[in-house]
Amino acid sequence: MTPILFYGVPSGCSFGSIVALEWLGKPYRLSRIDMPSVVQSDDYRRINPVGETPSLLTEDGRILSESLAILNHIGAQATEEGLAFKQGTAGFDRLNQTLAYLNTSFFNSFSPLWYSLEHEMAPPAKQALRAYGAANVAKVHEQLEKMLGEGPGSSVTSARWLTLISSALRAGRNITTWSSARTIRPCRNCSSGSRTIRR
Repeated sequence: MTPILFYGVPSGCSFGSIVALEWLGKPYRLSRIDMPSVVQSDDYRRINPVGETPSLLTEDGRILSESLAILNHIGAQATEEGLAFKQGTAGFDRLNQTLAYLNTSFFNSFSPLWYSLEHEMAPPAKQALRAYGAANVAKVHEQLEKMLGEGPGSSVTSARWLTLISSALRAGRNITTWSSARTIRPCRNCSSGSRTIRR
């Protein structure tokens, strides 16, 4: 069976999984899930009971959810190519540490900004929440740059990082250290546009 990645917003949380699948170089399909109507539906909750994207239907028919699990699954298929590392190695530990940081501290730092965009509130409260969010984003981005140094190369960490860096740029964060000079292998067919079938 060809794996199917169920994704929501093309440049959102699922993008890292799409990049990693491209880098893996094996056939897969994409299925766009409308947000928020379909992702919260009973039909989609049969795929992912939490009602979130991404979700991956694997070659053997299992469903994986959560970016960290999906990226580890994809990466494990290409350890020789450097997409991930064998379990029990220092590279594997560093990869998981970085992915966990991206999926927790870094991702969550944007919550005040998202809330201020999605909810009505008095202008002074909105301004305060945005200032708080911008300070959070600046702090975790600085921590991330210290963690990564010259960068993780073209691993599943890079794939997840590409997703989150777009959020930092949209939040007005100036990305000036390793991110501007690093080399990441190109993603042949990745774009922020919607596609339903790959290969």
